[in-house]
Amino acid sequence: MEPDEMLALFDHRMREHARPDGPGAHVERVGDVVRQTGGADDWNGVLWTAPDLSPGRAESAIAAQVEHYTARGLGAFEWKLYAHDSPAGLGGLLAAAGFEAEPAETLMVAPVAGRSAPVELPDGVRLRNVTDAAGVELMVRAHELAFGTDGAQLRHRTLARLADAPDSFVAVVAMAGDEPVSSARMEMYPGTGFAGLWGGGTAAPWRGRGIYRALISHRARVAARHGYRFLQVDATDLSAPILRRLGFTALSTTTPYVYRTAP
Repeated sequence: MEPDEMLALFDHRMREHARPDGPGAHVERVGDVVRQTGGADDWNGVLWTAPDLSPGRAESAIAAQVEHYTARGLGAFEWKLYAHDSPAGLGGLLAAAGFEAEPAETLMVAPVAGRSAPVELPDGVRLRNVTDAAGVELMVRAHELAFGTDGAQLRHRTLARLADAPDSFVAVVAMAGDEPVSSARMEMYPGTGFAGLWGGGTAAPWRGRGIYRALISHRARVAARHGYRFLQVDATDLSAPILRRLGFTALSTTTPYVYRTAP
């Protein structure tokens, strides 16, 4: 499949017809956008915009989403803007409305086939599947070590997914002895053919030793067992070069525009 065909398939199945990513979330199309609304610890934001969106309609849609999320007192929501979205100046319109752009990531996709060969881990490192609260705590600790950010929302969302839909969710942590040093997640979206890879952070002293690649192959094997065709990643500048070497193709870039609804 050519990259433009893959991008069109991704937009159709994963954005325009998105599924909620947690038990407390609701996805709906309202006018020119598809949005997800959940609780304060869920991901809230705009996932898709109509491909023929004009600047005038975009301004109206932006105002409507600000009103929608602000009324719910969620603290913040995100407009997930892709480089190929219309209109061409949508990022500027979002900034003018009070949204703040966060670092862009690269949308990358690869066939599941060929991504699942086992990768040798460093001596003393093993992978542990996360299936209970104790495993979630290890994953949160690894996430905080890798990214330097608070893992409270990750804890909430992972516990909710394990309780509500464990068959379409995978979480794994790499352990060096008793210390969690890396973690990753995978969301499987039934009926789409896509499995999304998330997290994939490794503590600085353990980077460059094959753990990230091992987490990719581990999740690819699970995706293959469940019949999924494609792996999708929103890649940071740190992970994109590794993913390219593993056969992932860059389709677009995505920039989170965040609106803070409360101080």
